[in-house]
Amino acid sequence: MNSLVRRSARQLSLWRSYCVKHGGPEAASPGRPNYEEFIGRHQRQARCSIVVQVSSEKSYPELYNYCSRFGSILGAHHYCVRQDEALHYVLLEFATPDEAAAAIGAGVSNGDLSGVPVRSPFLWFRAAGGGRRSPKLAQANPSPQLLSLDGNRQVEQSHLLGLLRGAADIEEQVQLLHEHTRLNELGVRMRFLAALQVQQAIAGMFPAAQAQPFGSSVNGFGRMGCDLDLILRFDNDMGAKGSREAADPSRLVYHTKENLSNGRSQTQRHMECFGDMLHLFLPGVCHVRRILQARVPIIKYHHEHLDLEVDLSMSNLTGFYMSELLYMFGEMDPRVRPLTFSIRRWAQTCGLTNPSPGRWISNFSLTCLVMFFLQQLRQPILPTIGALAKAAEAGDARVTEDGINCSFARDVERLGFRSRNQSSLSELLLQFFEFYSQFDFHNRAISLNEGRPLSKPDHSAIYIVNPLEQLLNVSKNVSLEECERLRIEVRNAAWVLESEVENASPPESEGQERQELSWGLLNLFKHPEKAVIRPNMFFKPRMVEVSDLFEQKETTTGSNAPTTTVTYKSSSVRQQVQSIKAATRSELKQLRGSAPANSPKNRRSSR
Repeated sequence: MNSLVRRSARQLSLWRSYCVKHGGPEAASPGRPNYEEFIGRHQRQARCSIVVQVSSEKSYPELYNYCSRFGSILGAHHYCVRQDEALHYVLLEFATPDEAAAAIGAGVSNGDLSGVPVRSPFLWFRAAGGGRRSPKLAQANPSPQLLSLDGNRQVEQSHLLGLLRGAADIEEQVQLLHEHTRLNELGVRMRFLAALQVQQAIAGMFPAAQAQPFGSSVNGFGRMGCDLDLILRFDNDMGAKGSREAADPSRLVYHTKENLSNGRSQTQRHMECFGDMLHLFLPGVCHVRRILQARVPIIKYHHEHLDLEVDLSMSNLTGFYMSELLYMFGEMDPRVRPLTFSIRRWAQTCGLTNPSPGRWISNFSLTCLVMFFLQQLRQPILPTIGALAKAAEAGDARVTEDGINCSFARDVERLGFRSRNQSSLSELLLQFFEFYSQFDFHNRAISLNEGRPLSKPDHSAIYIVNPLEQLLNVSKNVSLEECERLRIEVRNAAWVLESEVENASPPESEGQERQELSWGLLNLFKHPEKAVIRPNMFFKPRMVEVSDLFEQKETTTGSNAPTTTVTYKSSSVRQQVQSIKAATRSELKQLRGSAPANSPKNRRSSR
């Protein structure tokens, strides 16, 4: 397979042109925001935004004219929530948080409902009373166009397949897949608005509280429709050392109720109380479920105005900093995220991943496999986490309340890491499948901290060292059967992609015929039943049939054949065995009698 990874001149020129366009390793990418700047910018956008339910997108000009009285509107996004019928919403962004607060403050409660009046950034735009229309403020200055129309709608499978079939090569297929399935700007804005609603709900009693999104919503690896992970902190302490000592100590100290129970039980009680508040008071929140006995207690709920599933926790700071780490990896090289999206899509179509938790590999574990592969290349594309930790300075120190050290260099430039790897995406994809088809999962563990395989410390099927909690195994849930399936599927994918890389150009056909052909990535995205090899070592045939234990076999050696007799020392035992045999024979006769008349077994018995 080594011959398959030779780079053709055409592929190299395509990759170089892509790097110049997108800021790859051959083009500098100055000015990209770091993780804290990314979070801060979207939090400010959320404070400047409101969500208004309208009858349809045609109501936007009237809504724009009405809301312009509160301030300058920078942009508007339209999206739909599809239930029994499509519900239309418009997200408006004002220039300042005060202007958005003025619009929220001008709202009134719905007198037709008996619910508790709550002020929130989620409103609806009712028709003007008495047939009056709202005054048009500026006829000469019409409302700007919507920045997105039905912006949260996921791309249809048929449309995506058509785009991939029409691509010029595998490189473009990988880029198109990433571009049309990743979480878009509107999706990120909606998730930060959900976080802001939770934060504002308790701001009166806890003015320093923060609801921080983490996970796929902010690390750059999220796809359209992904869940929102939130961590709620009642104070402003996110684990940064020296954050409290920075301010001058005051001589006025708040009275505080002391927690007499241990930290975990107290967190569970807080979350149970907070779950009641979410369920009873927050608009749009429904289907609240409390999962308090998990290793990390969470509250799950659905937001009907955002069509969003939310997982809220209070003690998962390591997840927050893991999101920052993945965000940094995604920003280091433009090939990281498209490659990860293609591999996760392949795993989904093969049935290796599943939306519900279980014995199969998760998307996070799969992402760790991709990061580790990019670390151990002869010319690495990503640095090790250990190198980032060594380059950390005092301002990078982060320690969770459980004492877990999450310190690593936030400024990658300080690390001095530069990747000289210029492999194309198709080459990296093939190398990924080749690497893990030969990886010794039975004896070796995967460590992103070291960037090399380690001896496996236990008998887990797959062992991926948790990058921040290094005593834990990220993939502890994966069963031996699923590990074997992963090994077989990566081998199958390597075989399929081998021929696709050799024939790098799409099939030469035109029109409708080309739109129906599968090539490149499409040959990887097969239904599980079409896989080349399926593991069958776990589905062994029965060693003996149940009927053979009780049926008398016909002897072919005549009446002189020796027969074995069983003697019983207890007459009661003999009677019990005989009654069991008689009952079993009668049941078997009934089963034969209920079988179809033309079955092979009945034909044999009728002879």
